[in-house]
Amino acid sequence: MVINFMSATIIDDPRLRNRTGVFEDRNEAGKFLAQSLENLRGENAIVLAIPSGGVPIGLAISPFLHLPFDLLIIRKIPIPGNTEAGLGAISLDGDLILNESIVRMLGLSQEQIEVLAKPVREELRARSRIFRGDRPLPYLKGKVVILADDGLASGYTMLTAARTVRKKKPAKIVVAVPTASLDTIDLVAEEVDTIVCPNIRTGGYFAVADAYKKWYDLSREEVVDLLKEHKFLSVGLDS
Repeated sequence: MVINFMSATIIDDPRLRNRTGVFEDRNEAGKFLAQSLENLRGENAIVLAIPSGGVPIGLAISPFLHLPFDLLIIRKIPIPGNTEAGLGAISLDGDLILNESIVRMLGLSQEQIEVLAKPVREELRARSRIFRGDRPLPYLKGKVVILADDGLASGYTMLTAARTVRKKKPAKIVVAVPTASLDTIDLVAEEVDTIVCPNIRTGGYFAVADAYKKWYDLSREEVVDLLKEHKFLSVGLDS
């Protein structure tokens, strides 16, 4: 179903609304998404996956649509004492977007935020070296950019990705995710042109993992193996 929602067009699947366990794993979810993106097959477009969970999603979409594949390195800034949650996200380019309500609730100063962001910046550089090697960044001007991830929780990682890409002057930004909360769709819709999300859920509690029957965090080594398998990388893990 196509819905005009805020500034973006939202494409969801009414059969999957508010359901859990709808995808076997990330690979199946990526293939499901790819079919909803059929209209972009062979277009002047590129798939940018957000590591780590977005990599198998993007690698399922890219060959189906006959589009080039690359990575957009973004990381959340973890909340002290709760590494699963984030107070914002930061890109390899240095773009930093904070969840201001979380920052206020925690009473964090700018200096404290910078202390928390420093190791994330270091991790971004390490991931870029390991996952992308010496590849030049892709040219995005005038292209349709498909941003792929395995789901939207708070949405700040995708929000940072969208703003980073927007500076490269693409023709259009399409977010492709298997699952998201309605509140996060609302947040991200202000920054992109289209969101393809089959499994939209409402309610007070949301976890990306609940959309999958098989779910676990991908390690660096597993991401590298996937990238090598699909010929994106030709070298081993260099940590």
